[in-house]
Formats: sequence, C-alpha cells, structure tokens
Amino acid sequence: MIQRVCILGSTGSVGVSTLDVLGRHPERYEVFALTAHSRIDDLFAQCMRWRPRFAAVADASQASVLQARLREARCSTEVLVGPQALCDLAAHPEVDAVMAAIVGAAGLGPCLAAARAGKRLLLANKEALVVGGALFMQAVQEGGSALLPIDSEHSAIFQCLPADRSAWHSHIDHILLTASGGPFRTRDPSTLHTVTPDEAVAHPNWVMGRKISVDSATMMNKALEVIEARWLFDLQPEQVRVVIHPQSIVHSMVVCRDNSVLAQLGTPDMRVPIAVGLAFPERIESGASQLDFMSMGNLTFEAPDFTRYPGLQLAWDTLRGTPGSTAVLNAANEIAVAAFLEGAIGFDRIHGVNAETLATLAIGATDAHSIDGLIALDQRARAQAADIAKRYAR
Repeated sequence: MIQRVCILGSTGSVGVSTLDVLGRHPERYEVFALTAHSRIDDLFAQCMRWRPRFAAVADASQASVLQARLREARCSTEVLVGPQALCDLAAHPEVDAVMAAIVGAAGLGPCLAAARAGKRLLLANKEALVVGGALFMQAVQEGGSALLPIDSEHSAIFQCLPADRSAWHSHIDHILLTASGGPFRTRDPSTLHTVTPDEAVAHPNWVMGRKISVDSATMMNKALEVIEARWLFDLQPEQVRVVIHPQSIVHSMVVCRDNSVLAQLGTPDMRVPIAVGLAFPERIESGASQLDFMSMGNLTFEAPDFTRYPGLQLAWDTLRGTPGSTAVLNAANEIAVAAFLEGAIGFDRIHGVNAETLATLAIGATDAHSIDGLIALDQRARAQAADIAKRYAR
C-alpha cells in the first residue's frame, strides 16, 4: 500500500533530501502535502514536480501568489496558509507519515498534532522535544504515534537498540553522541570574536541550513541533541554524553550494561536516517554512497572542550534545572543566532545571550505544565534575549 507523506519544511535541506528518497520509491510513497515558510519559488517548483494535494505557507499574500502561479501552470495543488494549516495537514486523516523538518519552536504545534493523530512521525525538529519534553512524549504515547528520530545521531542510537522499546532501560548504560566539532574545532578561541556568518555556516562535513550550521559551530546543536536524547530514550541526563569525532563516520554509540559498545556508521548523508524513518523496520535504498573502509583513513575521538564550546554545558544545566529551562535555552538561542546572522552581534556573544537569559528570566512553577504555558514562556524568553542581544550589539 502506498504511504502518503506530508513534509513540513520541504524546501530546507532535510525536506529536499526527503523528496530525493521518496523519488527513489514511487511504488511505496506519495507526496501528499508540502510546506515552506518563505521560499515560494522553491515550493512552486516542488509542487510542479510532485503534484501534492496541498501546499502551505506562512503568509497570506505569498499563498495568493503561489496559488495563482499554480493555477496558471495547471497544477491542482491547493494552497493553505498559516500555523493552523500546518497542524491540519500533519493530522490529516489521509496522511500516513509526517516529516517534521521545520526549524525551531515553530515546529512544536504541527509535531504535536501529528503525534496526537497517531501518525508515523519522522522527527527532524529537535525543538519539539527540547521545548515540549514530557508533554510531547505524553502526546506520542497517548496518540499511538510511531516516533522515528531523523537527526543522524539519534537515528544511530535508535538503530543500535532493540526493536522492543521496553528493553531499552535494561540495555543501556549510557549513550555517546558524536559531534564533528564544527568549522572551528582547531581555531584559536581568542579569535572567535572575528568569525563571520559565512565562516560559521561552512560546515566541514554536512550540508545544512544556516541556523543549524551556526549551532554546529557553537556546539549548541549538540546541546539541544543531548536534551532531545534524554526524552527520546528516557534517560537520565548523566546517561547522555558527547564525544568529538571530526570524521562524522560513527554517528553515535550505545554503551551497554555489559560494556560492549554498539555503533552505527555511514557516510555523512541525511538520506540514510530519512530512509530508516520512512521504512522502519525495513531497509530501502537511500541514495547515499557506501563507506569505503580501505580508503577511509583514521577515525579519531576526543573529549569536548567546554572552554571552546561553553554552550554545550547548558544542556545538562537546563535538564537539571527548573522545568521549562530547556525551552528558555532554545528560545534564547534562536534569537542569538538570528542576531549573529544579521550581523548585529559577534559570534562569541551567542553564548552570552543564552547564558544571561537563563540566569535572569523567572520561570513560573506551572509554566512547563501545559503547551500554552510553554509557548508563553518561549515568547518571554525571546523578548528577554532580544533585549540582551541589543546590549551586546556591535
């Protein structure tokens, strides 16, 4: 039976890779809906190629333009608009699988909608767990959703664990999330204040969007992954550890209770975890190249330098802190990275905005008890982070 797929964030790198994998298996998958925030030209081209039933964008004027262009091109795709449209598509009764590839807290609503509707949810939006935490996992359980991690590190852990989730606790001593170290792994930390946005987004191994590339350079991406892993695999904070692995061949490891280590290896290509998520428990062609062990060279591992990557420590600090702290960290970081990419603050100030927001924002006792409370907390954190970023302005 053909599975109908909704791709939230289809014009980003994960969305494009997902379409590539789907295109290799037309007998198995149908593109039902595509969504984008502002890349209307790219979304138009995707609609012409894939002819989805629906497309959705954030802005009403852009939706009108896109709909007119599609009608002129005799494409029957119906264009929807706004955040509610994303939730409606994610929970649509004809959708079988949802690729959640929207960057940032904006993806929380549609991710929750898909979880509550019991969809196969391919989670590339780590913020849904960083912000939603226990509430999001509760929605997954109550909705009967099949949650498949798409981040390469979390997919690697998932692939190393038994299919029976009830066996995970007896299986795991701890997990090791690997990190490339980003483009500044060997750069003199005293020069990081001169880093430009173009330098920060030039990842040595992965092709990613600008925001996530900056997060990789600061290792905030790994901090968010630590938080995500804690919830995905129901672990204590100390059971989630990080190791620098510059080659990005070992995607992560499980250290078992008997001290054996299970690892998943592959070329740094997001199509592999996407294919795993789409077809699990089967395996399908992803389009990624095979590893050539004879020419691969050395694999090296090193401890993370918390002086070079001060934001990484915030993962464990917030997991052990007041409930809601991880949502504050995520919100502050989105504001700080945006300010850096706009040239308003220096690269070395990103951590300062994040740390000061966490230190100064008051979190209410019930802020993390509901989605509405978390959304309100997210908005307060963004406002406070924006004020702090203004003080750090160049």
